[in-house]
Amino acid sequence: MTQTRIARELGLLALLASLPLLASIAQGADRGVRLVKTSIPMPDGVRLAATLYMPADLRAGERVPALLEYLPYRKDDDTSVTDYANHAYLARHGYVGARVDIRGFGASGGSPTSREYSAQEQRDGDAVIAWLARQLWSNGKVGMFGISWGAFNSIQMAMRGPPALKAILAVDGTEALFTEDVHYIDGIFHVDEFEVAMDLDQGRSRGPDFPLDEATLAARMDSPPWSLDYFRHQRDGTFWQAPVRRLEDIHIPCFLIGGFQDGYRDSIARMLERVPAPVEAWLGPWNHDYPNTSIYGPRVEWRAQAVRWFDHWLKGIDNGVEHDPRLTVFEQHAHPPGAEPQQVPGEWRMESWPPAGLAPVTWHLGAGHVLARTAGPAAVERLRDVPSAGTEAGFWWGELLADQRPADAFALTYESAPLEADLAILGAAHVSLKAAADAPLADWIARLEDVAPDGAVTAITGGGINGAQRRSREHPEPLVPGEEYVLEIPMRLSSWVFPRGHRIRIAVSNALWPMLWPTPHAMTTTLRLGGEDGSTLTLPTVPPHGAAAPALPALEPIETPPGITEPGGDYAWPGAWKIERDETHGVSTVTWRGTSGMRFPWGSFEHSEQIVYHLEDAHPELASAQGEGESVEHLKDRVLTYRGHLSLTSDASTFHYAFTRELLRDGAVVRTRTWREDIPRDLQ
Repeated sequence: MTQTRIARELGLLALLASLPLLASIAQGADRGVRLVKTSIPMPDGVRLAATLYMPADLRAGERVPALLEYLPYRKDDDTSVTDYANHAYLARHGYVGARVDIRGFGASGGSPTSREYSAQEQRDGDAVIAWLARQLWSNGKVGMFGISWGAFNSIQMAMRGPPALKAILAVDGTEALFTEDVHYIDGIFHVDEFEVAMDLDQGRSRGPDFPLDEATLAARMDSPPWSLDYFRHQRDGTFWQAPVRRLEDIHIPCFLIGGFQDGYRDSIARMLERVPAPVEAWLGPWNHDYPNTSIYGPRVEWRAQAVRWFDHWLKGIDNGVEHDPRLTVFEQHAHPPGAEPQQVPGEWRMESWPPAGLAPVTWHLGAGHVLARTAGPAAVERLRDVPSAGTEAGFWWGELLADQRPADAFALTYESAPLEADLAILGAAHVSLKAAADAPLADWIARLEDVAPDGAVTAITGGGINGAQRRSREHPEPLVPGEEYVLEIPMRLSSWVFPRGHRIRIAVSNALWPMLWPTPHAMTTTLRLGGEDGSTLTLPTVPPHGAAAPALPALEPIETPPGITEPGGDYAWPGAWKIERDETHGVSTVTWRGTSGMRFPWGSFEHSEQIVYHLEDAHPELASAQGEGESVEHLKDRVLTYRGHLSLTSDASTFHYAFTRELLRDGAVVRTRTWREDIPRDLQ
């Protein structure tokens, strides 16, 4: 996800920034912070731009560790506020924070790489880590940290094992690029604002001077948009697997943070199970954000724990962090549906992994929309697919959601009797469907929900499967119409307590628009229920109350960089979206919009995005997404406007792709490039 998707509550930040740095130096004297801008040479001569956040009192001959954050998101403008909040904190605690722009982005030299997490990005990462370890102020030990992209490449670099990299901290990351990144969710074609924002960002020249020379324009404005390559690779394989190695190849300590309202949380369970090095993890109620700025609380201070973590592994301080609980998890208690910023009820518990007392319990989907512990008589139920159904289920497997009853109206739902006692789950629920379709391609989606006594339906988690990938994501094959298949659907990691009197609901559908691009066929599907081989739901049940976790660090003040502000307004994520439906003609339109902005001593920056999804239920093959992005740089002597337009439409056999990148100076076009390609649908 782009950094613009890290939603921030500006009023809170402004308040915190105005407070003195009270507890932020709880583990030592405030060492101050001094910023040094430099560049790091790569073996091929390209230089990567770096800002070093150094302890202001660093003495000659003193050696301290470096903490690297390595991103395409521009350190000198777009992410400067978040960078300062985190890196200044770390510098005050005796680290050199190194914020580095990857090749071809921000102030770094060279052209943008061919894709995210490219081999070039990783080779450059090796060189950056080695350079940091060689500096006169360095003790030779380097850590990596970051959220989203910074978490992804921290995990990837840990897999590579450069000698000086000794520990990482990854927030909201995953190594499962084909099924969990934002291009193919559960292996199903997906498009959202990331494509619009990232493809536009490739074209922007470095700030604050924003050169428009031919070399800069050729390197950036003319660089092929990444989304085109993603859309060409519609099945798992070498393209998606190339950036990652085995989790078993990680031999350095990993501190992981994830949120139950974030789409990148499943990697935590895999890393706890498979990484042979020490692993500690926090799982909270947070969205795609840091735990201290999430729009969902309770918020906690991750930076204090980061200092403890790196103090032990990079400075050799005996502070007991190696004895912390392997997993500190927030047990979410039932609450009404609602996407607004809120405090999620629940309690913190410490766990091993798998959790203590884990007992998988199977429930059977039965005739009459019943969910029961015992299988009922054999039956088959049919579902007429409504391709535009599911908007209420959100844009990915993250964020809190509104009441799910509108989405459930177009699904097969199975519901338990009111529970006689509280029932708690922690882990990945799993659905096994015995299903068939009268078309050669179909997706199945399962969503787990809590039904309150007043009828309100709260989303908990979900998962999907592309039917063509039922045996292999690398070698998909069409369905045989009418033939039944066993479809295994793991859901995203979740924690929840169903209270006594509530009901458990599972909803099964063939569409989740616009999260998942619809298959091109009108269809009816069937589910086999009951008997010896009917469809089932398995819940990872745990005792409703576990061992109480040690208190997590309380929030601390957040510093903002001098002279830089973020005006209020709708940020690019979660933004605002609306649904319009023409019931007469069965036409659905979903519009998402987001804005952001910053003010600097040298000017100001405004960014806006919009993506419009359009679908006719009678013609699911003709789905479309039209995305618009605009970044405006108000400089002292000129106004530069970068625009991007993404058009993605489909028919029964082909995706029709077009992307235009445009640069205007004071309203006059300076450069424009357009890419068009017809991409065969590969069982999507």
